[in-house]
Amino acid sequence: MQRLAMRWKRAGTRIVFVPSMGCLHDGHLSLVREARRRCGRSGKVVLSIYVNPTQFGPKEDFARYPRDLASDLRLCRRAGVDAVFAPPDLYVRDSGAAHSTYVVEDTLSQTMEGAARPAHFRGVATVVAKLFNLVLPDVAVFGAKDWQQAAIVRRMVRDLDFPLEVVVAPTFRESDGLAMSSRNRYLTGNLRPQAVALSQALTLARAAVRRKPVSAARLAARLKRFIEQQPAARVDYVAFFEPETLLPVRIARPGVQLAIAVFLGPTRLIDNGCL
Repeated sequence: MQRLAMRWKRAGTRIVFVPSMGCLHDGHLSLVREARRRCGRSGKVVLSIYVNPTQFGPKEDFARYPRDLASDLRLCRRAGVDAVFAPPDLYVRDSGAAHSTYVVEDTLSQTMEGAARPAHFRGVATVVAKLFNLVLPDVAVFGAKDWQQAAIVRRMVRDLDFPLEVVVAPTFRESDGLAMSSRNRYLTGNLRPQAVALSQALTLARAAVRRKPVSAARLAARLKRFIEQQPAARVDYVAFFEPETLLPVRIARPGVQLAIAVFLGPTRLIDNGCL
């Protein structure tokens, strides 16, 4: 991958990169379309497929995370991806030497997903840094559903002087509002209709703050009660924060970011949006 990218760079070819964990859906393909738009006719779109073991906790779903490489490759061909990078393991060198260097972001990673999933963002930042060094992109495209992740990647790029632009594309949703996610495949039986409560909570919050600014704590409690009306739902967190700094806010108002994490049975889903 790195040799191919270096050859493209020497020829002056623009590279736009979409990192993924595979099991591709229309949300991923919307990122590919954004990548194609940004690289132009002569540029190259690279998509990576790698289920990163170090961003999963010991009791999380790494072993059963959905994988379908054959289907992913078909979708990438149809979408006009120029190269798919699907390494078997990014943490073992050809020599078999153990990986012992990691990237840690110390500020933005302390709340929300970082608090709920210790060491998650260390795994994310490290593998994204490795992918940037292998693909050598001019632009990398991430989805807004993982807002905290995108903010941490942007901070890493700034702090470590990666020569690339990070683009955050809008969340792609099902017709009923559910944010697209590979984990949606876990939602069997009556779990799928209950999952719509996440996007409905976003709508409820936007309507509330458009009337007048409200206490973030009171609104969070209201959203928690609303979501947990669904029999299988258990809220992990509801957080209101500044979109750039990720600092929590006391007053929810238009322009503030809202993030939600919810368990539906054993499946954990996240969603977020700007109020």
